Amino acid sequence: MDCIFCKISSKDIPSTIIQEDDDFLVIQDIHPKAPVHWLVIPRKKHIASVKDMKESEGEMLSDMILSANKAAAAKGMKGYKLVFNVGREGGQVIDHIHLHVLGGWGEGDSKSIGV
Repeated sequence: MDCIFCKISSKDIPSTIIQEDDDFLVIQDIHPKAPVHWLVIPRKKHIASVKDMKESEGEMLSDMILSANKAAAAKGMKGYKLVFNVGREGGQVIDHIHLHVLGGWGEGDSKSIGV
């Protein structure tokens, strides 16, 4: 498979790792859209996008969110955004399901961003 996220997950391509376990890798986004911009990437299965998921794979989404929460708590983040981009028209660039974790704005900062 020629998927960059699969290669990052298997550590064939280096990345800045925020957190990892057997199921997910949380890495720094190389094109950040916020002061903190991480990606939560599933390691065990390649699925191109949220729209390609089967009903039986739904638990993976909640596990991705829990992984994002764990990484954010470990780094002391009080607030953040979680974003799935779906398909090219939805801003998805890499065809491997991933969750964006965005944060790092100061308290009361009302900046709105798009990913």
